[in-house]
Amino acid sequence: MISGGWVCALHVRTAGLGGAALGSDEEEVVYLAYIVIDVSNNQVIGEREYAVRPTRRPSEELQTGQPLEVVVQQFEEFARSLQVDPYSPLFRLVTDGQPPLRQCLYPEACSKELTLPAYYARFHDLRKEFMRACALRAVPPPEPTALQDMLTYLGIPPYTGDNFYAAEVKDMASVIRRIISDGFRLELPETIDLLLETGICSKDDEIDGNCIVRARGLPWQSSDQDIAKFFRGLNVAKGGVALCLSPQGRRNGEALVRFVSQEHRDMALKRHKHHIGPRYIEVYRASGEDFLSVAGGATCEAAAFLSRGAQVIVRMRGLPYDATPAQVLDFFSTGDDPVQVLDGAEGVLFVRRADGRATGDAFVLFSKEEDSPKALSRHRKLIGQRYIELFRSTTAEVQQVLNRSLEPRTPASTPTAAPLPAHAHAPAPAEGLLPVALVPQHVITSGTAKDCVRLRGLPYEAQVENILTFLDEFAKNIVVQGVHMVYNAQGHPSGEAFIQMDSETSAFLCAQQKHHRYMTFGKKQRYIEVFQCSGDDMNLVLTGGVTPSASPKVLSPGPLTYYYPTLGPTLPPPLVYWGYPTPPVSPAHYYHPPHHPQTMVTNTYAGCGVSWRRVPPPHPPSRGVSGMANIHGQLVKLLVGSNLIRSSNH
Repeated sequence: MISGGWVCALHVRTAGLGGAALGSDEEEVVYLAYIVIDVSNNQVIGEREYAVRPTRRPSEELQTGQPLEVVVQQFEEFARSLQVDPYSPLFRLVTDGQPPLRQCLYPEACSKELTLPAYYARFHDLRKEFMRACALRAVPPPEPTALQDMLTYLGIPPYTGDNFYAAEVKDMASVIRRIISDGFRLELPETIDLLLETGICSKDDEIDGNCIVRARGLPWQSSDQDIAKFFRGLNVAKGGVALCLSPQGRRNGEALVRFVSQEHRDMALKRHKHHIGPRYIEVYRASGEDFLSVAGGATCEAAAFLSRGAQVIVRMRGLPYDATPAQVLDFFSTGDDPVQVLDGAEGVLFVRRADGRATGDAFVLFSKEEDSPKALSRHRKLIGQRYIELFRSTTAEVQQVLNRSLEPRTPASTPTAAPLPAHAHAPAPAEGLLPVALVPQHVITSGTAKDCVRLRGLPYEAQVENILTFLDEFAKNIVVQGVHMVYNAQGHPSGEAFIQMDSETSAFLCAQQKHHRYMTFGKKQRYIEVFQCSGDDMNLVLTGGVTPSASPKVLSPGPLTYYYPTLGPTLPPPLVYWGYPTPPVSPAHYYHPPHHPQTMVTNTYAGCGVSWRRVPPPHPPSRGVSGMANIHGQLVKLLVGSNLIRSSNH
């Protein structure tokens, strides 16, 4: 409550849209104006205007301005010259609506890694204060949509001076002084939350569906903190970021975000196609049911684990099945930068299936934010002979993983394929194996646009991260799920890979600059051939130049089929299904070939997020050859989301 002290009218302009759309186009702030009013005598004691120099798209007209961080510091010095302490609780900023701070200053400061002074996180919305000040009048005012509405209702003439840019801030000062002179005191300040609080959500909770958005297109390594930074300026509810997982248990680039009110949700929707680095993020409405399906927990074990007050949760993946809490504690407490797990063994939660078997996943709690980089620095370090993958996790991800791990894996609960035609006979699955529904083949591209590159001569030990390192600055131009490693019929690396790029230009420059460059792998150094190609070229190579005319389109969303010359289209034989989050087993050991290996088929390895494509042999197989040895051609291993697939030989 302010009965004395100071209020400061703040006006913000950007290089783009104004009014209700202010900040929705991600344009930079180019102008700030302040008017300081002494509440005790209701007089203006100081005014300042600042031109702000944009950095992303410099303007010749604004070269005389200063960077944003300099302008913020200059105003603070000006306020102190007026004998005003801006950090005092008696000092408040006043803006015309929410966007100037929530949609402009805070998002821009976050993207430029600037820290605004604390007094910017506490402000008054002039439109809301105006409605409160005039609510008891004989004729209450309508909801104002612009500053002019408030001037008209109060009978205040608008500013008509020569300084056009300062007109709005001067009109704001006039409205503020009028409601103060009428005896109104500025109360109920708005606050901007700068920290994301963790929280636990139960499936029985009631969630307001008008406060939820779905963010899509996120970098796969994004944490809940990264998503909160994307929405900086808006208040996310406690435990309000839920990262979505694919059926294979990997982050799929989506998240559900719950805000404290519909007002903040509506502002979040205006950040549709704003950026995290070079990636634009899509933002859509979502429902409370959507949020609960991802973030809601159903186990007491998860609730007890998450209620320990940890600031950091780290997910471990690839653990030996017989790993113990002592091994996990030792993993983090030894070596460089040791870090202590919160509550010792109680801060380690192993993920197990309903039958009690280990899955190779665990979650670990740490007490302080400063522990996060120390813990994550052990990424890909060893426990025994296993390298361990580490990821920053969230409460919602813990809930999701535990919920899925406890789902029963029975034939009744496993999706099955559609019935076979009457003339077709499906081979029976091996004993103990479950049938699985095929997912559409949506990973390999098609078309004549040369937006792909082919890598040849890779070391057999090369993995996806080695390719990304080799491509260097061109790695950022790879599309989602765009890395395709080629394996031979025995499941061994062939030394080739296909990469889908975001444009023909990217593919051309990549091939031009990386062709015959060297890839270093341990003590090996191999020069790599890099060729520009199209999606059709990729498929032509993978099918040995023979593609059945009746085969489905590569991007067809329908179920995949086998094409037997005598039987026509039939559904494929069943595959092994590993329910998430069991670490995937090497598909080379469990692949069931169809009766006609000479015919091109397409299988989808749903349990592991891996697809295998069989290629017809150039010549008929020799007699006397049996088993996998009679299968020529290649198999393509599609690494969904460029995530590595490991063997489960623990």
